[in-house]
Amino acid sequence: MNLNVMIKPPLSLTKLTASSFITFHCKFSKTNMHSSFSARARARATATVQHVPELSPEEMDRVCEQTFQRYTSVSGLVNRKGKGVAIVWFRNDLRVLDNEALFRAWVSSEAILPVYCVDPTLFGTTHYFGLPKTGALRAQFIMECLTDLKRNLVKRGLDLLIQHGKPEEIIPSLAKAFKAHTVYAHKETCSEEVKVEKLVTRNLQEYVPPSTGGLGNEPRSTNATKLELIWGGTMYHIDDLPFDCENLPDVYTQFRKSVESKSRIRNCIRLPASLGPPPEVGEWGCVPQVTELGLQSEKISKGMKFMGGESAAIGRIHDYFWKKDLLKVYKVTRNGMLGPDYSTKFSPWLASGSLSPRFIYEEVKRYEKERQSNDSTYWVLFELIWRDYFRFLSIKQGNLLFHAGGPRKVDINWSQDQTMFDAWRQGQTGYPLIDANMKELASTGFMSNRGRQIVCSFLVRDMGIDWRMGAEWFETCLLDYDPCSNYGNWTYGAGVGNDPREDRYFSIPKQAQNYDPEGEFVAYWLPELRALPREKRHSPGMMYLKPIVALKHGYTKKTGDSKMPSGSRRAKPEDNRRKGHGDRTY
Repeated sequence: MNLNVMIKPPLSLTKLTASSFITFHCKFSKTNMHSSFSARARARATATVQHVPELSPEEMDRVCEQTFQRYTSVSGLVNRKGKGVAIVWFRNDLRVLDNEALFRAWVSSEAILPVYCVDPTLFGTTHYFGLPKTGALRAQFIMECLTDLKRNLVKRGLDLLIQHGKPEEIIPSLAKAFKAHTVYAHKETCSEEVKVEKLVTRNLQEYVPPSTGGLGNEPRSTNATKLELIWGGTMYHIDDLPFDCENLPDVYTQFRKSVESKSRIRNCIRLPASLGPPPEVGEWGCVPQVTELGLQSEKISKGMKFMGGESAAIGRIHDYFWKKDLLKVYKVTRNGMLGPDYSTKFSPWLASGSLSPRFIYEEVKRYEKERQSNDSTYWVLFELIWRDYFRFLSIKQGNLLFHAGGPRKVDINWSQDQTMFDAWRQGQTGYPLIDANMKELASTGFMSNRGRQIVCSFLVRDMGIDWRMGAEWFETCLLDYDPCSNYGNWTYGAGVGNDPREDRYFSIPKQAQNYDPEGEFVAYWLPELRALPREKRHSPGMMYLKPIVALKHGYTKKTGDSKMPSGSRRAKPEDNRRKGHGDRTY
């Protein structure tokens, strides 16, 4: 699950105690579990492409329909007494289940117009270094999400209007054309998205629906079409926090303990069986091909292939929790690197809003009731709280999240050497563990939580490169990109985040020994290493590329590190204190 996340807190932040939310212990031997799971991962890795979820289309449809039936309220919903048309502006909430904006629109109107704007801004370039804002793999994933959303809306008596252009222009135009009284949308927190919200609000004020009694061209009237922004992207609702976001704790463990003890998680929103009718629309529009967005189509030929859409998200929960029964061992296996099943892999659907974190919570609780409850079942919720924390932290930190010095305004003279950076992003550093992770990212749009920590540390600590270059490359590539988790984690990894204790170094030899001891992961992504003895795959010498830099702590001699930022020289190798944290990429 970003849920797109990569950095781990000290053990003191994560150790379960008698007062913890869940205190059960895993009944499985960690050694045996790691061994058997690694064997399964190796066997699965022989497949060319591993589909996530691993369900047939028929089984996925069946599971999705059964889930929707469980969350459909036959009775007990408020009477629909609204008048006129309401617009639902879909953004990063591409789902029907537990979508409060959709429910509020249904209650307040006689007809709902669901809209998605294919915003050209999302396919422009990143802020500092001009990388593609959305790469082809994530673009394809989002288009699959839209196709599935459209299908699920049609099943419930609606459709999805696909429009090409900027939301601040399209939404007010549609409000005028359909005489909409309200536009419902989910609230975002980062500056680019908030700016769009403000522009939509401003442009809506130029139109007054006839039903309000206005003349239709009265500027800035209090009766203008309203933009109703709804909070719906976190497990804990912002209104239920025991503090304002401006007073959010700077340390995750303080936040977690506070919300676990003082806040509650709201139930998922139930929807009626039918959400129709929609207003009369001449042409609903088609979901575009990636090539229509100015991108070249990329086909995944190796590794994991994630299927976009709410149906696939629900299918993945069923596959991981109920069919394979892997939730009970999540905490033991979550730091794996090879194959689909070492972690939940929910993050791409969470980032697109195809999956509600509250729905995951309810499925975990159902699993605990019907099967078992242990520290693995709790740990999935622990990671969802991390995702919440980064979202709320983005409100407190604002644009400091994107500045070189980060929230702590640390003054470091970062290098922006393009040749060095290109070697990192292309997987040509000469370090198999780094290169394999970077090739997986470019090939699939995904990287394990462990891999993200390692490549971040290498870029910042060993290469001395500006962390924002790495963050923007992740923005380009990751299927599970969202600004809060991505930039929040990179500030932590670079030692400029709000918690100074996260200023640390990951030793590549130690990480390789702990998490890929037989070199199966690097041999999978770097086939030239397959012929080597397993103990040589991480240190192949002349059989592989010459290392581009010397490691600060590792198996190469130091050959001069004058370019290394001072903050990096202060960093200490990670140790067992860090074992407590889990996989915020789920």
